[in-house]
Amino acid sequence: MNLPSIPLSEFKERIVKVQKAMKEEGFDLLLSYGNEAEPQYVRYFSNYWPSFETAGVLIPQEGEPMLLIGPESYTYASDRSKINDIRLLKAFRESSEPEYPGKSLDTFSGLFKEMMGDKAITRFGVAGLPLMTIGVYEALSEALTVKIEKADHIVNNIRMRKTENELACMRAAAQITKETFDYVRANIKVGMTEQQVAGLALGKMHELGAERESYPVWVLTGKGSNQAISRPRNKKIEKGDMTFIQIGARVDGYASSIGRPVVFGKATPEQKELIEVGYKAQADVIAMLKAGTPACDVAKFHIENVTKMGYGDWLLYGPCHGNGTMEGEAPWIETNSDYLLEENMTFCVDIFLGSNKTETGLRMEDVVCVKKDGAENLTNYPRELFEIDC
Repeated sequence: MNLPSIPLSEFKERIVKVQKAMKEEGFDLLLSYGNEAEPQYVRYFSNYWPSFETAGVLIPQEGEPMLLIGPESYTYASDRSKINDIRLLKAFRESSEPEYPGKSLDTFSGLFKEMMGDKAITRFGVAGLPLMTIGVYEALSEALTVKIEKADHIVNNIRMRKTENELACMRAAAQITKETFDYVRANIKVGMTEQQVAGLALGKMHELGAERESYPVWVLTGKGSNQAISRPRNKKIEKGDMTFIQIGARVDGYASSIGRPVVFGKATPEQKELIEVGYKAQADVIAMLKAGTPACDVAKFHIENVTKMGYGDWLLYGPCHGNGTMEGEAPWIETNSDYLLEENMTFCVDIFLGSNKTETGLRMEDVVCVKKDGAENLTNYPRELFEIDC
């Protein structure tokens, strides 16, 4: 299919940018680490998405990077990686911990010696440190004489402003997500389980060209729809249910997301009011997203706005989180955020409202790109009362 992708030249530019930041902060080496569920820090520099095993990109302050992978993935990595130098380490093996007796593998100590020569390592950073397994951490610690420092910010500060190539991938992912959501709405029926509805979405997005979903698709109906993070259940949709649907497709590593509720039959006054509040809250947040706006002002306004509408006790978190190589990436927009919005920052405007008392809730979610005079809504799904005939 004729879908956009990130060119090799841009992967090389990312290495140059991160090396400049490393030099400014005094990091000799940076390990950009990831796993199957959270591959963003590895994929951003290499396009490699680990499966079963974990992986990292080892970047020196000067010179060429290495892709570090587990012992079983060389043929897979060499087929996808934008980095030519690929090394196999036992530390990146799968969690069942095979020993690979007799297999020749690299070590952190050996790789550090290759990159640094006789020069001592004075600062060592890890981007993706919260993801790191204890096995990898211990292997790194044994090979280093300096503290392992959390360096997520070095990568985040670069990737939070998207290039035109990245935005092209995000727009393509958004289009697939929109068409998939249309398909699900046209085919969802009373009597289907949440898992069956998720299956409709997964099949359609792959048919349309998505490489994978952005996150595990979920559908929550009736009681239990107040779960802000969840997975679909073997629970049937019933007449009268308000069901919230969360779908996201991924194109060349870039995520999209749409969240909307649908009602099976005629919406009750309570359901209609909740949906209207969610739509208004989302539209009001999007109207504030323009370059130069303090991020904390958006979050504070959102809380005040929803509280005035009578749903303050349904709030759980801030109204936006970063979107790009993950559906949820840095930065978040929260009341303690201390940065200004900039052009080409991309966010999920993610309005979750949930009640523990009624055990119901919904999420209105779209992906937007901040511009000088406002926000480009990449998904721009209709804000309507979706009622499904039963």
